[in-house]
Amino acid sequence: MHPETEIELVKWMEDNCYHFDGYSINGNFIYEGFGIEKNGNLYSWYFTERGNRENLKYFSTEKEAVNFAFEQIKTDQTAKTHCIAILKNEDELKSLTSELEKRGVKHRFDKIPYGGKNDIRIRVFVIGCDIKKVQDLKK
Repeated sequence: MHPETEIELVKWMEDNCYHFDGYSINGNFIYEGFGIEKNGNLYSWYFTERGNRENLKYFSTEKEAVNFAFEQIKTDQTAKTHCIAILKNEDELKSLTSELEKRGVKHRFDKIPYGGKNDIRIRVFVIGCDIKKVQDLKK
């Protein structure tokens, strides 16, 4: 399915387990990210960050705006990546990734500084609709 309206694009994102944290489609609020908005007879594709908004591209129809947004969103790997854990050590990571592998869940992880240069945390992400397979692990 190739969405042609904002409502269809929202449904496609939901059906394919994309999240809306960085995309305002059909009017949902975001702090930062991209969005579609109708301004008079035009649709704009915009970017907002830290309260500053910039219109990046204009379209004469909703279908054109949605097509552009669809192409952007479907290639954005972070839009379908769901953080399920922030861990303190490698043992916790081994335990969680072992469980994810048993369930056949696509996942990845990264390491980020947390409280200081010697305090590293491990973020574990599940990809796409595999998020539905791990709802019990998020608790």
